[in-house]
Amino acid sequence: MRDKCFYTAGEFAKKAGVTTRTVRFYDGKGLLKPSSLSETGYRLYTDGDFAKLQIILTLKYLGFSLEDIATMVITESAGIDCLKNSLELQLEIVRNKMRHLELMEKSITEAKKVIEEDDPDWNKIVDIIHVTNMEKDLAMQYKDSRNLNVRINLHNKFSVNKYGWFNWLFDKINLSQNEKVLEIGCGDGELWKKFEYKVPKNSEVILSDISEGMINDTRENLKDLKDNVKFNIADCVNLPYEDESFDKVVANHMIFYVKDRKKAFSEVRRVLKKNGSFYCSTYGLKHMKEIENLTKSFNSRIALSEVHLEEIFGLENGEKQLNNYFSNIEKHIYDDYLIIDDYKPLLDYILSCHGNQHEILNGRYDEFEKYVKAKVEKTGKLKVSKYAGVFVCKKLE
Repeated sequence: MRDKCFYTAGEFAKKAGVTTRTVRFYDGKGLLKPSSLSETGYRLYTDGDFAKLQIILTLKYLGFSLEDIATMVITESAGIDCLKNSLELQLEIVRNKMRHLELMEKSITEAKKVIEEDDPDWNKIVDIIHVTNMEKDLAMQYKDSRNLNVRINLHNKFSVNKYGWFNWLFDKINLSQNEKVLEIGCGDGELWKKFEYKVPKNSEVILSDISEGMINDTRENLKDLKDNVKFNIADCVNLPYEDESFDKVVANHMIFYVKDRKKAFSEVRRVLKKNGSFYCSTYGLKHMKEIENLTKSFNSRIALSEVHLEEIFGLENGEKQLNNYFSNIEKHIYDDYLIIDDYKPLLDYILSCHGNQHEILNGRYDEFEKYVKAKVEKTGKLKVSKYAGVFVCKKLE
């Protein structure tokens, strides 16, 4: 292995083809800290820092804000695997931006032809506005998808119960012959990823989500699935399906995001056949509390969620909300907890949450990373409680 090569800020900037001012600007923003300092106080960079600069410049070009870039750069280590994952994410965003630009080109070309007509159809101009507005959603859609993958990864890597949540939940659903199943809020389709061979040929599965970006991710993730698995953009409070269409409906960790849960439950009941089942999973109040406590020990103002989802619809209060729409409600608890012996996935998880942590940590990311690392390395293993389960409900007349 060759010795690590160090560059001054000027040498680093010259080799990268940027100005020294650019390097200092990103240093000042906490995005590109030097790997070392010389004895005389000069900032020193390494070859690995070029990868970090590449991520910064690419995400900036793709339209991410400096705050967004800060959260993504800190969650990328210098390892080859992490760099590979980052490049794959960037490539996916670029490809979607290309598809968006092709769509814009087509819309503008069609509008140009229409304008040249004697009686132009001004709706074509409106179409261009709609297509243009899609641009601002691209980065957010893929940032959300990445955050979801980060959270799933923490559980996959450190859960003590190696059977896994998705295996356990799929067993509870117990997909049978000649059944029609709907999942609402399917996310990136992770539940069905490893079970394509378990979907009977004479059954039909429809995966739905309100987010077009998520449905695109799901379709890509499950591109090898059989033809009897379909994808649909749909809002769970206004399902585009006929009454009594499905034998089973699944809502995996998503009902607490729904503002009008009464309407959602009513819609699920409407589309379920008589004696059909609704599988509705959620968390309990003690779920992952150790992680929240860790962040608050760094700064008591940090909240990893704007609202506590388990208080909205959780294992403690979910049955009461379901009682008005379903019968024979059974609560099943998944037995598991985490043993975390690597700080980096834990840091990624914390930064992926939808709370105020980025506002509080702005300018202090390096300090916070060292804090989380020290906490994990102090004991070598951080135990984190999990409290998740599923309500299995029946539609009885």
